[in-house]
Amino acid sequence: MSAQVAGSRAGWAEPRRRSPRARAARLAEGTFVIGRAELQKLRHDPLDLFTRAAQPLLWLFVFGTALRHTRSLTASGYDYRTYIAPGVMAQAALFIAIFFGLAIIWERDLGQLQRLLATPLPRSAIVLGKAAGAAVRAIAQALLLLAVVAVARIGFRWRLDEVLGALALLALGTAAFACLSMLLASLLRTRERFMGLGQLIVMPLFFASSALYPISIMPTWLRVIARVNPLTYEVHGLRELLIGYSVGGALWLDFTVVTAFFVAFLLAAARAYPHTIL
Repeated sequence: MSAQVAGSRAGWAEPRRRSPRARAARLAEGTFVIGRAELQKLRHDPLDLFTRAAQPLLWLFVFGTALRHTRSLTASGYDYRTYIAPGVMAQAALFIAIFFGLAIIWERDLGQLQRLLATPLPRSAIVLGKAAGAAVRAIAQALLLLAVVAVARIGFRWRLDEVLGALALLALGTAAFACLSMLLASLLRTRERFMGLGQLIVMPLFFASSALYPISIMPTWLRVIARVNPLTYEVHGLRELLIGYSVGGALWLDFTVVTAFFVAFLLAAARAYPHTIL
């Protein structure tokens, strides 16, 4: 009996003695498995991409066209639709990411989350895989928007390295907001409360950023909020890469802020994730 107990304790202790390389491989494998499952959901419902694309297209062609001759909004020297196109792209990805936590609550209600947490996958791999699924959805939607922008002859710089850099930044920002969404889902018990809080977060994030208008025309108090808003840095990076417009910032700083935001909420969501079943 003592030998069995000793063997059982050794079995429990074995994962802790894994090398950093083995832990990294296990994390990558778990992330791939969860990410592939999220991609299968997208493949089974591709119409979701087109329905979600309707709102950013309305912002771009209705709102953008209506205000394209407003002098204060065109002070950048760009056509207003060109100016807001990167911001609209980031806004569309933000909506995908923030409401991604609804799936967590739905999985918890159906018991799927309990079965997933019973697997030997690291909690960080589960969170990272789901965040990767949200990022892929955002990239797929961004490619659709880029195709519409190209057909409409909106003035993007179509350099391959810059477009790929923009998609990478968009994916990173989407994954960060998806981790924030999963953290919120671990704290809320019903989908109705999550929807209400999601709306409360999305709209201030969107309007208190440079997605629709330059920071320079904001009142002082809103300018302060925009400076600490991670969406502002994501939009600034997208705008610099896609149209070559940059004011008061650097591309490396945009990537650094968005990456730090992603790492912080990835760790927080991975720590809170087991509590979602309670």
